[in-house]
Amino acid sequence: MIGSAKALFLTLTLGCVSIAQTPAPATKPADNNKAGAYYNFAMGRLYAELAGSEGNREYVDKAIQHYQAALKLDPAAGIILEELTDLYVQTGKLGEAVSQAEDMLKQNPDNLDARRMLGRIYMRALGNSAESKIDEGTLRKAIDQYQQITAKDPKDSESWVVLGQLYRMAGKSPEAEKAYNSALQADPESEDALTGLAMLYANLGDTKRAIEKLKTVTEKSPNERTLVFLAKAYEEQKDWKNAADALKRAMALSPDNDHLARSLAQDLMFSEQLDEALGIYQKLAEEEPRDPQLPLSMAEIYRAKHDYGKAREALDKARKLDPESLPVRYEEISLLQAEGKTPEAIAALKALIDDTAKKSYSAAEGRDRAGMFEQLGVFYRGAAQYPQAVEAFRQMTALDKTAGPRAAGQIVDTYRTAKDYESAMREADAALKKFPGERVVVIEHADVLADQGKIDQAAGEVRALLHGEHDRETHLALAQIYEKGKRYSEMGKSLDEAEKLAASNEDKENIYFMRGAMYERMKKYDAAEAEFRKVLEMNPDSSGTLNYLGYMLADRGVRLDEAYQLVKKALDLDPDNGAYLDSLGWVYYRQGKYTEAEGLTVRALDRIGGQDPTVHDHLGDIYARLGKTRDAIAQWQASLKGFQTGAQTDADPEEMAKVAKKLDDARVRLANERKQ
Repeated sequence: MIGSAKALFLTLTLGCVSIAQTPAPATKPADNNKAGAYYNFAMGRLYAELAGSEGNREYVDKAIQHYQAALKLDPAAGIILEELTDLYVQTGKLGEAVSQAEDMLKQNPDNLDARRMLGRIYMRALGNSAESKIDEGTLRKAIDQYQQITAKDPKDSESWVVLGQLYRMAGKSPEAEKAYNSALQADPESEDALTGLAMLYANLGDTKRAIEKLKTVTEKSPNERTLVFLAKAYEEQKDWKNAADALKRAMALSPDNDHLARSLAQDLMFSEQLDEALGIYQKLAEEEPRDPQLPLSMAEIYRAKHDYGKAREALDKARKLDPESLPVRYEEISLLQAEGKTPEAIAALKALIDDTAKKSYSAAEGRDRAGMFEQLGVFYRGAAQYPQAVEAFRQMTALDKTAGPRAAGQIVDTYRTAKDYESAMREADAALKKFPGERVVVIEHADVLADQGKIDQAAGEVRALLHGEHDRETHLALAQIYEKGKRYSEMGKSLDEAEKLAASNEDKENIYFMRGAMYERMKKYDAAEAEFRKVLEMNPDSSGTLNYLGYMLADRGVRLDEAYQLVKKALDLDPDNGAYLDSLGWVYYRQGKYTEAEGLTVRALDRIGGQDPTVHDHLGDIYARLGKTRDAIAQWQASLKGFQTGAQTDADPEEMAKVAKKLDDARVRLANERKQ
C-alpha cells in the first residue's frame, strides 16, 4: 500500500485527474523533461496501487508503461527504476525486468541502478528456488552483478550485504566474511551486516563469534528477530540462562507472542528457573486448555521440583488430551524412575519398546529406538541387573550404526559398576581396536587402566586427545585420572588448564567443585571450603556442593549445625539421593542422634544399591552406638568386602585399617558378651 508520504505526493501532483480520461503515457517530451517524468512516475505509482487493490492486470501493464516512460525522460532517477523493479518482482514479470535492465546496460555499462535492478531480479529468482535446488547459473549472474556494483561503489553497504548472502549460498565462507566486513566498513552500524556475519559464524559452528556479533546488534538496536537468533545461538552452546534472558528481552518487545513464550518457558526450565517457567506454562494452559504439550511440560517441571503428586496430576491431564502420545509415555517412565520405582519404570519402558517395534526403521527411527535401549540399559544398571544392561546396550548398534562407540562405552561402564574389571578391560580393548580415536572409547579405556592403577598409561591415552577441540573436557578427564592415582599435583595442573578454557559459569562450577574435592582429599580443608564457596556464590542451589561441604564439616565434627543446614538443603533439592541421605545420617551420628541416623543410612544403602563401603562403615558405627554389635560386625564386613572388590585405586589402606580395627574390636566385644 502507498504510505502517507506517497499518497500526499500523488494528491499534490495529480489533483483531481480522472482515471477514465487518463491520456497515454507521454513519450514525446524532450530528454530530461522533469515535469513529464514526474507525471508518468506518479501515474505509474497510482496504477500500481490500483493493481494491488483490485487485482486488475490491465492496471499492471499501464503502470509499467508509465514507469518506463518516466525512466526515458529521467534515466538518472533511481527511485523510478527501484519502483519499476518492485512491480516486476511482485507481478512475476522477471523476464521483462531482465530484458529492460540489459537494454539499459547496453546503453550505459556503468549504470549501477540497472545493475542493482538486475541483481535484485536474480535474487528473486534464487528465492523462488528450493535451497537444495539453487540454479548455479543464476547464482553466478547475481554474484557478478553485485561484484561490479561494490567495485564501482564500495560505500554501498546494502550491496555488500547482499553479496555476502550470495557468497554464503555459494558456500564461499571466506568471501562472505570479507563482504560482510566491507559492509561494516561502509556502515559500522549496519544491522544486516552484523546479523549476516553472525549467521555465517553460526553455520560454520563458531557459535562464540556468532554470539559476539549478535550481542553487538541487540545492544545497539534490539529487535525481536535478532534477539531470537541470539537466544538460538546460546541454545547451541546449551547456555540456557543467557538464552532465556535474550528471549525475555524479545518478549518485552512482543508480549503477546505465544511462540516466544513457549520458547522462553523451555529455556527457563532447562536453566532450572523452574518457578518462572511453571508460571508461563500455567498461563498458556489457561489460554489453550486443549494443548497436551502444556500440562506435559508442567509435569516435567513438577518432577524436577520433586513434587511427584502434582507431576502425576499434570501428566494425567496430558494423557486425557492425547491418550496415544509417546512423549506422555516417556514422561511416565521418567516419573516412575524419579519416584524410585525402578522395576515399574523398566516394565513401562519395555512395554513402550515392544509397542513401537517394526520390521524396519528409518535412520531417524533407528536413532530414537537406540536411545530407548540405552535408557533401558541405564535403568538395568541402576538396579544392579548387569547382564540385562549389557544386552540392552548391545541392541543399540543394530539400530544405529553411529551409536557404536557410545554403546561400547556404556558396556565398559556397566562392567566397571559391577566391579567385573576383567570383563571391563576385555570390552575396552575390543572397543579401542574397533573405534580408534573415538573420545568416549579412549576415555573409558583409560578409566579401566586407572582402575588397575596404571595411571601413567591412562593419562597418556587421554593426553593424546588434546588437539584444540574439546580440550577443556580432556583436561577434566585427565584430572579424574590423576585423582584416582592420588597424584594431586598433576590433578591441580589439569584443573588449571581446564579453567583457562572455561567459557561459562557452569564450566567454572565444575572445576571449582573438583578442586575443592581435591583439597579435601589432601586434608587442606580451608582451601577446599574456599573452592566450594566459589561454587555456591555462583549457584546457591548446587546440591552436590552443599552436600560435600556439609559432609566435610560433619566428618571432622565441626560446625555441626551449619553442616546440617547445608546437607538438609541439598536433600530438599534432591530428596532421593542416596549420597545425601548418608550425609545427613552422618550429621545425625555426629550430633548423637543415632536412631535418626540409622533410618537415613539404611535408606541411603537402599538407594545406592548396597555397594558403597563408606556407607556400610557409617552404618556399622551407628549400630555400634546403638548396642547392635552383630549388626555392626555385618556392616563392617560388608565395608571391607567393598574396599577389597573395588578398583585398586579406590582402596584406601588407611580407611581399610580403621574398619578392620573396629571389626576386630567388635568381635572381641561380642565374644566377651557371650561369656557373660
